[in-house]
Amino acid sequence: QVQFVESGGGLVQPGGSLRLSCVGSGFTFSNYGMSWYRQAPGKERELVARISATGGNINYADSVKGRFTISRDNAKNTVYLQMNSLKTEDTAVYNCKRTAISDYWGQGTQVTVSS
Repeated sequence: QVQFVESGGGLVQPGGSLRLSCVGSGFTFSNYGMSWYRQAPGKERELVARISATGGNINYADSVKGRFTISRDNAKNTVYLQMNSLKTEDTAVYNCKRTAISDYWGQGTQVTVSS
């Protein structure tokens, strides 16, 4: 079955960096666009970034443009989210999934930005 395993989260100070990884399995990874989402406590889940199947098309939420970079390695069935200049408002659980597909959510990885 389709699965996503996210990792790389943690506690970081404002201005710091983290690199998230998401390994997808149960489908042909290179055939699908991939998206990163996040959900902060008490808030709705929001789209952070998405990347097309070949990596040629990338979009970001306005709130992370210029700070986050999404990338993928189809040989490793992995999508990444490099997060720089982190802010307290980036605190959330981060999940990945296939773009425009109603996948079940994985466990996600917690990112906490705090001094």
